[in-house]
Amino acid sequence: MNLAQGLQQAGAIDSIARELGIDPAAAQQAAGALLPAIVAGMGRTAVAPQAGAGGGLAEVLRGSLGGGLLDSILKPEPTPAQPGNEILGHIFGSKDVSRGVAEEVSGSTGLPPDLLKKMLPMLAMAVVGYMMKNRAGGSNAGEASGGGMLGGALGGILSEVVTGMLRR
Repeated sequence: MNLAQGLQQAGAIDSIARELGIDPAAAQQAAGALLPAIVAGMGRTAVAPQAGAGGGLAEVLRGSLGGGLLDSILKPEPTPAQPGNEILGHIFGSKDVSRGVAEEVSGSTGLPPDLLKKMLPMLAMAVVGYMMKNRAGGSNAGEASGGGMLGGALGGILSEVVTGMLRR
């Protein structure tokens, strides 16, 4: 199963669609277009953390962000944007890059860039939460290991993303 399918099966894509008030098919299309950028950014960060990023993504995951990210997407309450924006800050380095990703995906999908900008932090949280839950065997118990676990999860996901991109 690839990452997009895993997020769909976990209910993250449908939850994001409900929260944003869009059709689940549009949310799935947007997620499919945004995921390669998110995962590639995570891979770059795992290899070489952004300068001034406060210890890198693995350090953030060891803190309060690691636990419950996927659960916060699945809850009926509004998803807090700060954890997702913090993840995006670590993987992209600046808001300008996030905006650029949204603009580029808008051009290729026809979806409004404002919608994609709202979706990016939610999707980043879903990706990290999904990876953490799967690496920890469905619990948050293994999250404290941070970098090694993140690196292993990214290795598998990056190979899925690259394989999917090569098939296009």
